[in-house]
Amino acid sequence: MNHSNNIKRGTLFSISSLALAVSLSAQAYEFEVGDTTASIYGYVKLDMIYDVDAELPPLGANSAIPLDGDIRNDITGHTQLHAKQSRIAFATSTPTDRGDFKTVIEGDFYGGSGDREEFRLRHAYGQWNGITAGQTTSNFGSIYGMNRIIDFKPQPGLPQGARQAQLRYTISGFSVALEDPSNLGGSVASGFTPGGGYVEHAASKDTLPDFTLRYMGKAGNLSYGASGLLRQLEVDDGIQDDSAVGWGVNLEAEYRVTPAVTLRGGITHGKGVGGYMEEAPGAPAYVDPVTGSVEPITLTGGTAGVRLAAGLGHINLGYGYATADLDDAVDAGVANASLANETFTDLHLNYIWSPTQNVSYGLEVSRQTREIANGDDGDAVRLQGMVMYRF
Repeated sequence: MNHSNNIKRGTLFSISSLALAVSLSAQAYEFEVGDTTASIYGYVKLDMIYDVDAELPPLGANSAIPLDGDIRNDITGHTQLHAKQSRIAFATSTPTDRGDFKTVIEGDFYGGSGDREEFRLRHAYGQWNGITAGQTTSNFGSIYGMNRIIDFKPQPGLPQGARQAQLRYTISGFSVALEDPSNLGGSVASGFTPGGGYVEHAASKDTLPDFTLRYMGKAGNLSYGASGLLRQLEVDDGIQDDSAVGWGVNLEAEYRVTPAVTLRGGITHGKGVGGYMEEAPGAPAYVDPVTGSVEPITLTGGTAGVRLAAGLGHINLGYGYATADLDDAVDAGVANASLANETFTDLHLNYIWSPTQNVSYGLEVSRQTREIANGDDGDAVRLQGMVMYRF
């Protein structure tokens, strides 16, 4: 199976919109059904995009950036408007003798490919007595290192803020979870593709769930989070099998310097992390074509940003970076390893403001880059505006 680095992006993104929604409060519609309080909430968002250089998907994936010398760079200036990010959610809360029992079902319209808008399930989970079961945001990472951007695609280097099936237990600020091993993290590769993706090994298998843990805390004006990841990466064709342990760590923080100035940043590092890092270049691991051993790929990424209050809104400046160590894969002769994506960066500058309650506007300029293992690179500039109505 071929895995393009941006195939799952359109089906999984959310943490950038989550951070944006957190900063833009809304009032849900509530009604009572017996002892249960039900609420409906969401927003309508129009995105207006102009790609100065080559045309990128609505999400602006780094992996789609043409390299220097590509003829697509000669076809400049592309406009697209869409409302795919618009979403609606239904939630319930019922009191019990051991705390509230809560459920959430939420979706948006990123389910279709290309220009199609199809409903997509984002969240479907229940919570009671510290236990969360269903599909929701991964337990690896937090939003403290997330810069507030208009692009639905989060910046590279963040923990993956997408959603997958899991069983989680939370007590105070600490949480542990068993998560779907076949979704976000990706699979062991047999090789890479010239387009920057990878080919899943025919014998790749998922034996154990991925294990994540996280702690989130606060000290004065400092909010912080630390999380970890353990996973098994395995191939087994019935004759020959091998496995390796993948791991990852993440540290994030947000510091309110003054009521008008907030700093945030984070770092993520590990081996075999794969798609648990936003815009992770390449696969979590590969099979050495000579030894047959599973070799996890080292990933390092980080973000940094500042948020400044200005007028009716905020100015946000943020940077994201993610890089994979592919030297061993190239030296081992893994197919197309020299053409695999190695480093992604994003720089975003925007102004987001609210002229009245539940209405927000935004303007943004961003520069994104892509570099592959042989040193070839490319970049793209995007202008983006938004109108958001929350309910």
